[in-house]
Amino acid sequence: MRPGGTLFALVSSLMLLLLLRLLWCPEDVPARSRLSVEESREDTSGTSAALRTLWNLTTPVPRSRNSTYLDEKTPQMTEKCKDLQYSLNLLSNKTRRVRGKHLIPVANPRGKKFQLQRSSVVDYTPPVRNASFYRSPCRIFIAFTYSEDDYLQIITNIQRCPWKRQAEEYDNFRAKLASCCDAVQDFVVSQNNTPVGTNMSYEVESKKQIHIRENIFHMFPVSQPFVDYPYNQCAVVGNGGILNKSLCGAEIDKSDFVFRCNLPPITGSASKDVGSKTNLVTVNPSIITLKYRNLKEEKARFLEDISTYGDAFLLLPAFSFRANTGISLKVYQTLKESNMRQKVLFFHPRYLRHLALFWRTKGVTAFRLSTGLMIASIAVELCENVKLYGFWPFSKTVEETPLSHHYYDNKLPKHGFHQMPKEYSQMLQLHMRGILKLQFSKCETA
Repeated sequence: MRPGGTLFALVSSLMLLLLLRLLWCPEDVPARSRLSVEESREDTSGTSAALRTLWNLTTPVPRSRNSTYLDEKTPQMTEKCKDLQYSLNLLSNKTRRVRGKHLIPVANPRGKKFQLQRSSVVDYTPPVRNASFYRSPCRIFIAFTYSEDDYLQIITNIQRCPWKRQAEEYDNFRAKLASCCDAVQDFVVSQNNTPVGTNMSYEVESKKQIHIRENIFHMFPVSQPFVDYPYNQCAVVGNGGILNKSLCGAEIDKSDFVFRCNLPPITGSASKDVGSKTNLVTVNPSIITLKYRNLKEEKARFLEDISTYGDAFLLLPAFSFRANTGISLKVYQTLKESNMRQKVLFFHPRYLRHLALFWRTKGVTAFRLSTGLMIASIAVELCENVKLYGFWPFSKTVEETPLSHHYYDNKLPKHGFHQMPKEYSQMLQLHMRGILKLQFSKCETA
């Protein structure tokens, strides 16, 4: 063979070996890629491999080493609870969602393709074109599929970990909220933060403004009305069906400050589960429009229902949409004319815009935050200890018992308006970090 031919054959052989090595994937391929490939082979009708093996000590799972969810009694429990934080990160750090039944091409370590069939919601990152989950045969990105059962499995495991408030985590998170949003000064409109003559932009319809004249200005408190801030123990009471038969009423009523959402019923048999003490309750203007007929035919009924909340503040989003303004101001005027004990406050649209941007950086990108997440965020700034009750966006308990959406009805929210799974995973993160505490089941009674 001629010298030139020998050299050409040698170079060709080296290139072929290099190509084979890339196609077959070396042993030092990142463990996360290999883990993703193995999980993609699982039967997707059940829980993902990471969740099923989470409590198996013989199967190590990658995790964050910066866990603060530590009040464990044994080294084994410490490892398990750290692994739970990693699993929660999988729930939270997703960027795109694919709905419906899909056949998704995926590359395996040998460079071959196989079809991965998904029949539920699929979240994946990073997004790549043509529904392909790989950039090269050895760098594979596989979606994790999370169903309601997967969330419930994680919550079951979370309940096994003792909870402890983490003061440093709490202070750091509250400082971040205060830096971006400052609920202490800005979450309600006041005469101090909104002088006469202000052209105030609406929260959602931000290109539209309302000119604050004297008649509206005098509806605002002079300053923030929460004179006992910071409160020691606060309860944020959601309206989830999980509250039925929870017997949490007495515990809730012992709190120093109780937040409630959207005028829920608190009298009669409900009080033993949800309590009756109320310091602040939000009012969705749609309730005034639909249930109380714009305070015309149903004005007397409205005043009777409101009286059950004692001296509570009524908080309305008067300046979120232009359609909210008239009916919200009418609530103020109705209570004043009737000499009611309750005082009306209005969400500041600037605060709500800043809060939405804050949670957007955490992955909550829905059209609008839920009232529950808004109030929980406010509570963290106003209170030293925060506990959430009735936050449960699932159709059943961890014991498979069916639940209504609310403890008083089964009316579902508008599809796509809020992002409940994403919001709830953030709340779970805060629980695991010791910033606030979620009540998952029945309360202990004396």
